[in-house]
Amino acid sequence: MPLLIDLKPGEKVIVNGAVVENAGHSTKLRVLNDSNILREKDIIADGDNITPAGRVYFFIQNSYIFPGSRAKYVALFEHCIDEYVMSCSSAAPLADEIRAAVAGVEYYKALKLARKLLKHEAQLLDIYNKANAAKA
Repeated sequence: MPLLIDLKPGEKVIVNGAVVENAGHSTKLRVLNDSNILREKDIIADGDNITPAGRVYFFIQNSYIFPGSRAKYVALFEHCIDEYVMSCSSAAPLADEIRAAVAGVEYYKALKLARKLLKHEAQLLDIYNKANAAKA
């Protein structure tokens, strides 16, 4: 089934490692075969202020986009997810799902699950910040 992508002016998308930018008006792209695709809104850049869960997402993202370097990025992902779970055991069930998706070479699914990990981290930070504000 083809994938239809609407691109706004200046919006970027990565297709099989190539960054494509819409240089004109709104554009629609129809992708007719299996491709590794990420929209700009779903990309974490290396220079971004990356949190521990963000690093997990970043390394899965790179495993998905750059298959030639996949082994390196999967190893980095495994290290980061292990560290995250060691410091936050409540994430263990979600981490197991993410690991299973990566092991099954389902990188897009792993990215969707990693977004849940980002939300989990944000919720924990919010609880922490509220507790500290109450102490002050």
